[in-house]
Amino acid sequence: VQLQASGGGLVQAGDSLRISCVVSGRTGTTYAVGWFRQALGKERELVAAISWGGGRPYYKESVKGRFAISRDNAKNEVYLQMNDLKPEDTAVYSCAAAPIRDPGLVVITSYEYDYWGRGTLVTVYS
Repeated sequence: VQLQASGGGLVQAGDSLRISCVVSGRTGTTYAVGWFRQALGKERELVAAISWGGGRPYYKESVKGRFAISRDNAKNEVYLQMNDLKPEDTAVYSCAAAPIRDPGLVVITSYEYDYWGRGTLVTVYS
């Protein structure tokens, strides 16, 4: 299973950016996806997570109302729409997949994610 994140870039504070994650290979029947980020000198943190079915996603408190996670299962793609970006959102964003049996399950613990992709850098300047 391979995951590839793309779409990062250099943006000004207040701008929007959408990053994408393509999942390929054999993941099993269903899988949950999480977007993580790691800023320089900081630990990796979960930003948003979505179930196979897409309902009731999880968001880190600091991004609620600004970020939106979505997925297109037909394309095996997951997206993170980021609005009103702030300098503190600067980080390498990575996506990860967790095989699940319950299509409505949202996975919020990093150790449950079996597959990880290389990240994409998002830099927000003020």
